[in-house]
Amino acid sequence: MLETPRQNTSEEPGKLDITDLKTGLSSQEAGSRILEFGLNELEQVKPESIWSILSRQVNSVIVWILAAAAIVSFFLGDTLEGFAVIAVILINAITGFILEYNARQSMEALRKLDTTPARVLRDRKIMEIPSEQVTIGDILILEAGDLIPADALIREVNQLTVDESALTGESVPSPKTIDPSQKDAPLGDRHDCLFKGTAITNGNAKAVVTGIGQSTELGKIATMVSQAKRTATPLEAKLDALGKVLIWVTLGMATLFLIVGFLRGQEIKQLIETAVALAIAAIPEGMSVVATVALAYGMLRLAEKKVIVKRLSAVETLGGTNVIFTDKTGTLTENKIEVEALRAAGNDFSVRINTDKGGGQTLEILKGDQGLIHSPEIEMLARIGALVNNAQLDSKKSERRELGDPVEVALLLYARASGIDLHKLYRDYQRQAEKAFSSDTRMMATLDQVGPDYFIGVKGAVEEVSALCNWENQEDRTKELEVSEAMAADGLRTLAFAYRQTDHKPGENFTQEEKLTYAGLIGFLDPPRKEVIKSLNACHDAGIKVIMVTGDHPATSLKIAKQVNLVGPDEQLVITGKDLEAFDFASLDDQKKMMECHVFARVNPAQKLDMIDFYQKQGDIVGMTGDGVNDAPALKKSDIGIAMGLRGTAVAAEAADMVLKDDSFASIVHAIEQGRVIFENIRKFIVFLLSCNMSEIFVVTFAGFLNVGSPLLPLQILFINIITDVFPALALGVGKDNKKLMKSPPRDPKQPILQIADWKRIVFYALVMTASVLGVYWYVINQLGLSPQEGNTITFYALSLAQLLHVFNMYSGKLRFFNNEITRNKFIWMALILCILIMFATNYIPFLRHILSLQRLDIQSLKLILAAGISPILVIQTVRIFVPIK
Repeated sequence: MLETPRQNTSEEPGKLDITDLKTGLSSQEAGSRILEFGLNELEQVKPESIWSILSRQVNSVIVWILAAAAIVSFFLGDTLEGFAVIAVILINAITGFILEYNARQSMEALRKLDTTPARVLRDRKIMEIPSEQVTIGDILILEAGDLIPADALIREVNQLTVDESALTGESVPSPKTIDPSQKDAPLGDRHDCLFKGTAITNGNAKAVVTGIGQSTELGKIATMVSQAKRTATPLEAKLDALGKVLIWVTLGMATLFLIVGFLRGQEIKQLIETAVALAIAAIPEGMSVVATVALAYGMLRLAEKKVIVKRLSAVETLGGTNVIFTDKTGTLTENKIEVEALRAAGNDFSVRINTDKGGGQTLEILKGDQGLIHSPEIEMLARIGALVNNAQLDSKKSERRELGDPVEVALLLYARASGIDLHKLYRDYQRQAEKAFSSDTRMMATLDQVGPDYFIGVKGAVEEVSALCNWENQEDRTKELEVSEAMAADGLRTLAFAYRQTDHKPGENFTQEEKLTYAGLIGFLDPPRKEVIKSLNACHDAGIKVIMVTGDHPATSLKIAKQVNLVGPDEQLVITGKDLEAFDFASLDDQKKMMECHVFARVNPAQKLDMIDFYQKQGDIVGMTGDGVNDAPALKKSDIGIAMGLRGTAVAAEAADMVLKDDSFASIVHAIEQGRVIFENIRKFIVFLLSCNMSEIFVVTFAGFLNVGSPLLPLQILFINIITDVFPALALGVGKDNKKLMKSPPRDPKQPILQIADWKRIVFYALVMTASVLGVYWYVINQLGLSPQEGNTITFYALSLAQLLHVFNMYSGKLRFFNNEITRNKFIWMALILCILIMFATNYIPFLRHILSLQRLDIQSLKLILAAGISPILVIQTVRIFVPIK
């Protein structure tokens, strides 16, 4: 029995609990403790208040200019217009608040999808539970790669080291023991304690929970950290800078307009009203809000596809990714490992595990001597595989669960199918010691006591395992190496097995004391995922280079690469970790070889960093997949770190920018595609907004310099911006369908959002709409003799209609006006219907008509409005026939 200190929250700080290391807490006791101590979670940062979010909506240059326009209106005696501008400011603020609040809720939904599990011992069984359900006295079952879910006291340990840099700042992992630490020792010297939020880098352990939630060391630090200030993503910063430049340029134009008008002797009041109209026309209302909504909506859509994007700014980088370093196992392959081939006592077998309707399993030999199926040699392979193993099979056949490394799970299934009773085996063989697998030794070994004797089992790479064994002659060992190579060439992953039985207890270095007996080889099959070939073809079309980087055997890696069409059938180039050690990255020959190679095998973590650095120096944007602790540095260094959510460790997930909940390479390609779609949507609505705003600027400016009156009033411009700009822009921002994006090379993330070609389009679009609207205004005033108020009304509706229809000019590619990503976007049609209904309301509801200084429309006016509103789209589409837009 084990005494463990309880969390210091009760009236008796010294009270102790007793937890049995073999049984753990009972479910009933765990439930009562959760009720007593609460959930194992840190206190959430107090949400930003409603008033704070609202105040941010009005704390911007845009709102200040609108407020100045309202003040000027009051000063000039236009009281109604002043109040209307204030009303629009409030409407814009409330709209921004709703959209930003919803975007924040979407991000919260994404956060909840990415939960961290914990393994605990309860009711004598190891179970996986959400870390929030861990409570005082729980026995934690911890292995390399786990994030520690709570503060705990170590009770069993095997070669355990922990990365505590999050708490101590010490970059070197700390070794852990069960020896008691000195009282009041600093965190870095508490070698028998584990702390919430730190990460196990090697070994395994059992530990009893002593602190949860806010009472952990991490929780204590969290209470001292003030709420972080809201910072803009790079994309938001670019948008803000773009908006400010546009505003100040327009303010300069307004000032110039005032000076020129004053020198020409024009009326001061009219000049000021026109200058105010120019300033309002320049404001891109809702640009940053629409960008945030587009990003959040796209991220939530990715979450529905089992892709968790952890940072808004990562979406921008996704669109530019042009190199992907991918693991083989589980990403390009199914990660459904099964024993496929055996070699024991010089005999080769091809096997299959059959499962009957009741869940029972039997071993079938497909190729080889059937009479040897129950031979001692095959039984010994199965026994070693089950003993040198930390995986677990659920005993309930109706609810089969498999916990642990897939290869170790496959070994347990093979042992059970061979007729071994796993429960009896583990009762008879009591583990005394373990040497965990590491990239240095490439082996795992266990020491078990069976009665008065001891059994040493070893599994690992055939080169290392065979070197520890006793051979009658070197030719026998060479033969085993050749067989392993042949298995690997057939796409199998191989492990060698060895053992030693002794009647005296071995020492700490039990694998090295005496030579082992070689037991044989097992080959594991992990077939390629069916969807990978299609995804790799999509990457090729999109200009994305895919490189396999794996610790697996070179022949196995090349075989899988050929099966999924990552390389051609005649490709033979594979670079290994040993090859990379001799590489000179400054050599042009070695650089060329690196660029030509698509398969890297037996690569260690440090070499992954070198490879990422090499491609980044070439100017590439690198995505990196990973699942283990040793992948974390590479995931952090890459431009986009992609962690595996099913088989991946919590450490890898924390270091990554994306988490794949299905571990599928196809999900990576889908994420890149959606990243491109999201960025393209943002670029489209910026082009749309700026061309609309620029048309308003041109209408007011040209009319002013030509001295033909004021075709638009400030309040009318503001109303157009809110209605005909924001709603269609939002619809553009959440579009889904744009297949052409994965047929073109990735964009350069260093370039600004808008290229020179985009600015040319914006000016062209604005000039076409301006010419149409001003042409109608001149015609109704000079040819039809209508009043300025009637001309103003026609101009207002004509520009509104032209801008609404302008959204159909935003499609990409060749002329396909009636079938493109815009016409297939249901939100576009919803936005147009809403805006048109609002425009009708402004004419038929007297109150709105009065506020906007509009006149009732007759049939002749409607015809002119239709002509002026439709003409721009006809002209633009005609030009696109001869000058296609990419």
